Amino acid sequence: MRNLSLTASIIEDIFRHAQPLGHHEEAASLNLGFGFLYYGLVRALRPRHVVVIGSGFGFSVVCLALGLKDNGRGALSFVDPSYSLLKNGPLKTVGGHSRWDDPQKVHEHFSRFGVSEIVNHHRWTSERFFQEYSQLGLQAIDMGFIDGNHSFGDVRHDFMGMLSHTRKNSYLLLHDTHIYIREILRHAGVKRWLNIIRKHEEFFEVVNFPFSSGVALVRVLRDEKWRYVE
Repeated sequence: MRNLSLTASIIEDIFRHAQPLGHHEEAASLNLGFGFLYYGLVRALRPRHVVVIGSGFGFSVVCLALGLKDNGRGALSFVDPSYSLLKNGPLKTVGGHSRWDDPQKVHEHFSRFGVSEIVNHHRWTSERFFQEYSQLGLQAIDMGFIDGNHSFGDVRHDFMGMLSHTRKNSYLLLHDTHIYIREILRHAGVKRWLNIIRKHEEFFEVVNFPFSSGVALVRVLRDEKWRYVE
C-alpha cells in the first residue's frame, strides 16, 4: 500500500517552512486548519490542473500539491511575481516576502515536501499569466486559489481571469474573506467581491468559512461564461 503524504513530520515541516497565516491553523495540535480542506478537496475532486495566485510562504501551494501527489496525477501552476513590502510598497503587496526570486531556491523549497515536479512557478503578475495562458498550452482550470493582491480591483481581475479558463464544476477558492478591518478601510475587497458573485446564483454556488482570515469556496455552475458588468 502506498504511503500518504500528511505524516506528522510533513505537517511539522509545513508549519516550519510553509508557515500558514490566517488559515485557521493550530501548530500545537498539528492542525493545518483550512490546509486540510485544500488537501481534501484535491483528493476528493481529483483536478488535473490547479492554479494558485499568490502565496507568502507556499502554504496553500504545498497543501494542494500534496493532494495531487497522493492522487498520482495533476499539475499546479503557481503564479507570484515575488513582490515584497519593502521593495514594492503596500500598493503592490502587504504580505509578500520576495521569497520566489531564485528558481533554484523555489525548487528546493517545494522539494522539501516532495512536490517540486508538480509545482510550476511563474514569476509573473497574474495579468501576464492570463495573457500567456494559451501560449503556455495549459489545461483548463479545475481548481483555483486566489490569494494575491487583495484590492477589490485585483481580486475581481484574478477571479475573472480564472473564470475565463474554467468550465462547469470547476472550483475557485478565495482566501481572506474575513478580514473586516482591512475591508472597512478599503484596503481589501475580497468580501465585497464575494458579495457580488453571491447574487448570481444561476452561475455560482458559494460557501464561506468565516474563521481566522476566512476562505470561500465557489463552484462554477455553467460552461457559459459570466460577464461582470459594473
